[in-house]
Amino acid sequence: MLNQHTISELRALKLAGMAAAFEEQQTQAAMQALSFEERLGLLVDRECTHRDNVRLTRLLKQARLKHGGACVEDIDLRGGRGLDKSRIAALGSCDWIRNQQSLLITGPTGGGKTWLACAFGNQACRQGLSVIYLRVPRLFEELKVAHADGSFGKRLSQFAKADLLILDDLGLAPVGQSERSDLLEILDDRVNTRSTIITSQLPVEHWHAYLNDPTLADAILDRVIHASHRIVLKGDSMRKTKQI
Repeated sequence: MLNQHTISELRALKLAGMAAAFEEQQTQAAMQALSFEERLGLLVDRECTHRDNVRLTRLLKQARLKHGGACVEDIDLRGGRGLDKSRIAALGSCDWIRNQQSLLITGPTGGGKTWLACAFGNQACRQGLSVIYLRVPRLFEELKVAHADGSFGKRLSQFAKADLLILDDLGLAPVGQSERSDLLEILDDRVNTRSTIITSQLPVEHWHAYLNDPTLADAILDRVIHASHRIVLKGDSMRKTKQI
């Protein structure tokens, strides 16, 4: 009876992991041989693991990654793709995110840009960092609606708070004045405070011409290029061998 009361109290205190572990300990005879300190240590460890798992689930749900199962451990490092093992390991540490740097991933259609960006997004979530994934064409459509219904400022605030913002498929369609201005607003909120991944079929040196407005192009690129890492993917489409 006392044990059941303790379990109920732990759950009331929102210590679900510890409550579950304590309940399991009552059915494991081997636990009786452990000292109080050892059993308490196991309970605390279980609570920490539970909270880590809950946080990861929440962060992944909020990120809405296109490839939720992508992870850095599964990155294809075979020769000819333009990927360096030591560099991928360094990026996998997520220190570049903590240092408010950005990552630009370019390469041909099907080269794995989106999957790679999602792998780094997944890694960031696993390290407790918040992530938002957005396809650029859909982002611009959403922002048109946001301008119309008055929610534009709220959307910008959401983007600005994310530790990592993934902007996927820049350059698929021509952009107008409104899209250029919106992109500048998003990136301006993040300069020296948050990190951004941008993927594109266009080489970075072609982005200025794509934006098609010298003044805004200068402002946009100034906010992402100078403190950024770059990956240029090469080789045949990955869709020939697996879904990307």
